[in-house]
Amino acid sequence: MFKISDFRSDTFTKPTAAMRAAMAAAEVGDDVFGEDPTINKLEKLAAEITGKEAALFVPTGTMGNSIAVKVWTKELEEVIVEERAHIYNMESTQMTFISRVTPRPIKSQRGAMDPMEIEKNIRQAGLYVPQTSLICTENTHNNWSGAVVPLANLQEIRKLADKYAIKVHMDGARIFNASVASGVSVKEYAATTDSMSFCFSKGLVAPVGSILVGPKDFIDYARRLRKALGGGMRQAGVLAAAAIIALTEMPARLKDDHRRAQQLAIALAVLPGIQLDPKNVETNIIIFSCNHPKISLSELHAKLKEQGILASMVSGGMRFVTHHNVDDEDVERAIAVFTKLLK
Repeated sequence: MFKISDFRSDTFTKPTAAMRAAMAAAEVGDDVFGEDPTINKLEKLAAEITGKEAALFVPTGTMGNSIAVKVWTKELEEVIVEERAHIYNMESTQMTFISRVTPRPIKSQRGAMDPMEIEKNIRQAGLYVPQTSLICTENTHNNWSGAVVPLANLQEIRKLADKYAIKVHMDGARIFNASVASGVSVKEYAATTDSMSFCFSKGLVAPVGSILVGPKDFIDYARRLRKALGGGMRQAGVLAAAAIIALTEMPARLKDDHRRAQQLAIALAVLPGIQLDPKNVETNIIIFSCNHPKISLSELHAKLKEQGILASMVSGGMRFVTHHNVDDEDVERAIAVFTKLLK
């Protein structure tokens, strides 16, 4: 039986031995009452790293984003999003379902929205039109192959938002990937936002959880919304213990994920039929299409699976994600299987 190399997503990472030990030894209390010391430690640490006043541990990134949109908006309002944004395309329509606001998608250059285009789409409330109350950014940008949105672009969006008294929320699910790839600190990215969420359960390897950061009054209300959405997890310090290790020890290893993604991208780009520019692989996500004379993309996907190479089919092609639980051997094996199938 051959080894399975799972490149479907960095959500398939498994907690390290140190995380498991920390979870077993975690001091816990009732977090809904604010009495779980490990949760409290995690939230304080996340607030310090991002330069925000307060933080809230939530089960998922989707819940963190949903809460942020709900806090910053009212019904009959509108939210500007990038057209391929995760928050718009891949979170089960939470904006309309939970917050009852309208997303207004705009085009971008690999996730970086043009401030002039944003300004053209900012609207004031009227009888026929909604008020624009929030701009959502994303970094890294999932559906743009893990693109790092430049700090300068985010700073321009921040200035524009201030001009119109609009809030900015960042879906920073992989913000540490952006920081490692760019050399820009997470705190500098967070400074362009009013609130930000990020995940522990992707490249940072923890089994469960995300965090939402922002002003204290924002987090106070967010805590109420978390309870209303069923996110009060009681003795969740067992999860926070792993997240603390994720936050303090795992960012340094993300450079290995990026290196492996680049190695795989360079090797794939020269194969017959593969349509991929390695320069567009900045972090740990590779998205490519295939125009091969003998094998379709879906057939290629199926044959890779038969050889134990797991990937995801997404809009625009096939997606490979490098992470803690795929090593150099997995990457080399994937290259070998691709080469054999496409020769």
